[in-house]
Amino acid sequence: MKILVSGATGYVGSRLIPRLVDSGHEVSCMVRDASRVDPRVAESTRIVVADVLQPESVAAAMQGIEVAYYLIHSMSASGGDFQERDRLAAHNFAVAGRQAGVNRIIYLGGLASETSQISAHLKSRQETGEALRRFGPPVTEFRAGIIVGNGSVSFELIRYLTERLPVMICPRWVITRTQPIAIDDVLDYLVAALQSPESTGQVIEIGGATIETYRSMMLTYARARRLRRWLLRVPVLTPRLSSYWLRLVTPLPTSIARPLIEGLRTEVVCRSTRGAELFPAIRPMSYDAAIEKTMTRRLPDDSLIATLPSHPAHVFTRRDGVLCDVRQAVADASPNDVFSVITHLGGSNGYLYANSLWRIRGWLDRCLGGSGMRHSLSCGPLNKNDHVDFWYVQDLEAGHRLLLRAEMKTPGRAWLEFLLSPQARGRTLVRCCAWFEPRGLLGELYWWALYPVHILIFRGLVQAVCRNAARAMQATTAAVR
Repeated sequence: MKILVSGATGYVGSRLIPRLVDSGHEVSCMVRDASRVDPRVAESTRIVVADVLQPESVAAAMQGIEVAYYLIHSMSASGGDFQERDRLAAHNFAVAGRQAGVNRIIYLGGLASETSQISAHLKSRQETGEALRRFGPPVTEFRAGIIVGNGSVSFELIRYLTERLPVMICPRWVITRTQPIAIDDVLDYLVAALQSPESTGQVIEIGGATIETYRSMMLTYARARRLRRWLLRVPVLTPRLSSYWLRLVTPLPTSIARPLIEGLRTEVVCRSTRGAELFPAIRPMSYDAAIEKTMTRRLPDDSLIATLPSHPAHVFTRRDGVLCDVRQAVADASPNDVFSVITHLGGSNGYLYANSLWRIRGWLDRCLGGSGMRHSLSCGPLNKNDHVDFWYVQDLEAGHRLLLRAEMKTPGRAWLEFLLSPQARGRTLVRCCAWFEPRGLLGELYWWALYPVHILIFRGLVQAVCRNAARAMQATTAAVR
């Protein structure tokens, strides 16, 4: 089918697209900013720049489309009324779809119990579905509660609170019932709807195999991370105060935190069995299983680096509970020359910059019961699965990538990665990425305590690598002449 995915760079959209492509569909990605699209996605899809608040751009994006996914919401937008923007956006999308002859719209909305007070955010999600049905082609609307997966805003809220707060003062909503669903199960439903014409015109509630409370979700996450957490419930803590508290202890802006907090007071449990009747092959997993799946993710995630510009020289980013500090510079040398330099780091060769600080870190590791600096006897290049000092060579791609996993004692998992990209005139963009997945509050404190040292070491290391590679290239050129 010819499919349009709106919200293509969002949490659900970016994960849905590869599945649609793998299924053989012709996919168009609707985005406002083409530079945010992962280059790997751009290679296998058609990129369409459009804004749902500009009807003419949406009309052009709809041409030739058979099925359109609507995965957009305005909660994260700054300023104004997000409910009004949601209604207008849905109206424009629906009208453009109907006029272009689109067969169906598939929409992922929000689940809420009819017996409890509904928040403005969840009400807007349901009003969006109503607007799509009223003004557009037939609609399949899925309604889900908390989506469990790395990157989901509601799940990241649980992650940050549990990781950072050994003791939590919780309002009454901590015992509100909810039915979280794994992101993989959500994607299964969204893809299966394409082959289910009987789901057209239906509102389908989807949820995981278990009913939880926010208290049980946080404690389950804590057990999976081997963290001890205490939750103390208090009778009064308004959504406004809760959102300010979240802004203090999490990276979530207040514009997102407050609608989320208000939504947490609403019971989110499936009342209909229509999902199971229409899609009997899909057996949603339990919350415990979903948490286990999020814990087994592949790290580091280089898709985080793929869209970074080559400037400035320093970029710090945080995503899905992982910190990444990137130092980058352009070397007057080829990727092979730079790669030769970085694969000779460590052991008896040292680190080209601030070797005394590296040795001090090794000594501290030894004092903490770690292995310390295990000096390599070989001065030759590193190979995959080698051990050097307190590093393990996890991955190595000649001329492109060196990934070192830390074996030192740390309150979390750490990696040091070098990525090389060829540039014009035989030059090379060198990226040194320090990755860290902190475990609990101690992990966060550890990272920021060492951050000033990281600034010094990694900046100097990248500059030294570039200089040595340039000298090596000049020496090789002179020898050839």
